[in-house]
Amino acid sequence: MPSASDLLPPGTRRSPRVHRLGRVLPAVAVLVLAAAVLSFPAWAPNPYILSAGVVVLNYAVLSTSWNLVGGFTGYISLGHGALAGLGGYATGLLVVRAGLPSFVALAVAALLVAAFAVPVGFAALRVRGASFVIVSIALVLILLLVFQSWASVTGGSRGLVVPRPFPGLLRPEHHRVFFYLFTVLLAAALLVWWLVDRSRFGLGLKAIREDEDKAEALGTPTFAYKLVVFVVSAGFTGLAGGLYALWFGDLDPVFQFSILTGSYLVLMALLGGVRQLFGPLVGALVVGIGLEYFKVEFGNTPLHLVATGLLLALVVMFMPDGVLPAIGALADRLLRPAQGSIREVSAAELRERDAAAPAGGPAARPPAESADATAGTGDGRAEERS
Repeated sequence: MPSASDLLPPGTRRSPRVHRLGRVLPAVAVLVLAAAVLSFPAWAPNPYILSAGVVVLNYAVLSTSWNLVGGFTGYISLGHGALAGLGGYATGLLVVRAGLPSFVALAVAALLVAAFAVPVGFAALRVRGASFVIVSIALVLILLLVFQSWASVTGGSRGLVVPRPFPGLLRPEHHRVFFYLFTVLLAAALLVWWLVDRSRFGLGLKAIREDEDKAEALGTPTFAYKLVVFVVSAGFTGLAGGLYALWFGDLDPVFQFSILTGSYLVLMALLGGVRQLFGPLVGALVVGIGLEYFKVEFGNTPLHLVATGLLLALVVMFMPDGVLPAIGALADRLLRPAQGSIREVSAAELRERDAAAPAGGPAARPPAESADATAGTGDGRAEERS
């Protein structure tokens, strides 16, 4: 019996060379991206460009952390900016008020943010859709009011100055060290996303994303799965916020607890592709560089917000699944030859072909054409049987 691939026309089978090329190209792209990121401090023309690279990497870590929740479960959270701000303030307060070493304070702050995410997750993850989005926005506003009002501890509107962990370094070297620290944190977040994506736990999260009610009916502990991934995501978000506090050194509640930050994270993930490992990274490169450019060119005017809105509209209209899926689909069309449609053959043509076949041998008809002919009209089937 012929296999499924034997039913295709001769020119449509995928060659082994094309198959190998399709597997090698992603690995090459990852290596090129890693080399470009690691070599960036060496060819950055000035300290400002290097600092912009640190900002983009911070966005990439935050967006990848957000994607642990948004990409796997489909829950759109605008409150991850608040978790990042909480990680930054927790790190700064532990250094300033408690006197802990900078990176010890960073680790403790991440654990505190993860612990804080447990009761928040218990409350927020019981609702879905627009209700979950509203709850996440409420978290941002509540933390903003708390950290603005509690001036005796947080500094209030005056802000909080965090001592630099490497006071002996000049500003360019300071940026370079933190660029590599953010690179390590991004690699850890990508590794965790990759492991979750290939685990049974990740399969349960994807079932929640596709249809939560059916997943629960099939025995998946949906609430526990959502809570675990939310806490893990919060831990990475707190690490990114704390590392940013150690790098930047000056915290302001209005900036740290901004709804815009959460919106940027969602835009970055959607732009790159929420179901892709490197989707948030690609989105962070595009949106982060765009934001820095507009802020330099137009200052504090709202033009960067207009550009962000237009970018989001273009993505939704022309690339709803993100940039990486669109590029993957294009590469797939280029690498795989188009499969020709199976030609319909009439019963009369089959009789003529059977008559021309060698005596005593099998009829010279391809399996696909035979199947199509017998699946034709009623008159055709009757003529073929006669």
